[in-house]
Amino acid sequence: MGDKYLLKLYVTGYTPRSQRAISNLIRLCESQLRNRHEIVIIDVQEHPQVAEAEKILVTPTLIKEFPLPKVRIIGDLSDMQTVLLGLNIPQINQDN
Repeated sequence: MGDKYLLKLYVTGYTPRSQRAISNLIRLCESQLRNRHEIVIIDVQEHPQVAEAEKILVTPTLIKEFPLPKVRIIGDLSDMQTVLLGLNIPQINQDN
């Protein structure tokens, strides 16, 4: 329960799709992880060697590094329930 999530989002430049993925990830983390996360944004145009080492073929790609298991999700992260399920993050009820 005290585990902090380490999430790395790989994007390509300042495109609408990249910006949508970033804002969706921030919104998801603020609503569901509440200060139990660290987000690292990596632009594959600026850091191609990092993207190559991680075998990033498509962007945006989100990698949950911690807690294990390591998980990848490809896309703009617009379907929050699917992303939460894929990352194995329990959904917090927002009706309080």
